Amino acid sequence: MAESFSAVSFQVVVLFILIGVGFILTKCRFLTKECVNGLVKIILYSVTPCVIVESFHREFDPDLLRQLGIAVLASFVSHLLNIVLAHLLVREKDKARRCVYQFGIVFTNCGYMALPLQNALLGSDGVFFGAAYIAVFNLLNWTYGIVLLDNEKTKISLSKVFINPGIIGVCVGLFFFLTPFSLPPVLFTPVKLLADLNTPLPMMVIGFYLAGITSFALLKDKNFLTAMILSLIVAPLCSFGVLYLMQIRGPMFVSMIIAAASPVGANTVMFSNMFNKDAEVAGTLVAVSTLFSILTMPLIVAFAIYFM
Repeated sequence: MAESFSAVSFQVVVLFILIGVGFILTKCRFLTKECVNGLVKIILYSVTPCVIVESFHREFDPDLLRQLGIAVLASFVSHLLNIVLAHLLVREKDKARRCVYQFGIVFTNCGYMALPLQNALLGSDGVFFGAAYIAVFNLLNWTYGIVLLDNEKTKISLSKVFINPGIIGVCVGLFFFLTPFSLPPVLFTPVKLLADLNTPLPMMVIGFYLAGITSFALLKDKNFLTAMILSLIVAPLCSFGVLYLMQIRGPMFVSMIIAAASPVGANTVMFSNMFNKDAEVAGTLVAVSTLFSILTMPLIVAFAIYFM
């Protein structure tokens, strides 16, 4: 257990040093909002799909395909648990804030924060199973997420549900996994180089958000604290218990728990802006949960490694 905690802590500290670089660059005004908007698009449309494609770029294995199906089921279960907890335990009276808190609890930073840690601790297998979590995340993000935040009940866009960088990355990756085809070195090398950017770039973006916190007054708000505790501790521990009872073990189990234990996803800010919710609260929730995850993630993930 101590060795697991030490290994996870090491990786989390490395990530937070990179976050610190982003924080310092922001304070020095080298990293601006315009720069971050560009970085987010690079990560979303180039880096993340390449990470997923690289993890799927392997020889076909029927047992691994079966495990991928189980990982998709486990990902749905984890998100469903988050939804139930968010709706049962968030008591905020202000509807705009309540929606933000519920959205933040359901949708973790399973891409920017989880993928680098899954890759560092578990290698390509961790990212392989993490991609299943991202696929489910994207599916629910553009369906349940929109229904939750949109008072006008805008029609759900099927194109956004099924045509987004995460899903496209999974589909391309599955093609190479399920067929005898593979990318030639001249194409695979650029994919790998772009995939390698998945650790430093997202961490610097998170550092930008942390640097943007102007007040910690929300830390005195019991509803804000409830959302934090649910997101960082209660929800991942519930996923831990249920997935363990489902007999899920090994790298898949740890990969799922890393995704579930990640802080509030940065898309909480994006969607709050999109549907005119309290974006300032969303930004603070993302930044503060990321800050406190340096304490919670090593404990929960080390616990998962111990029981894998």
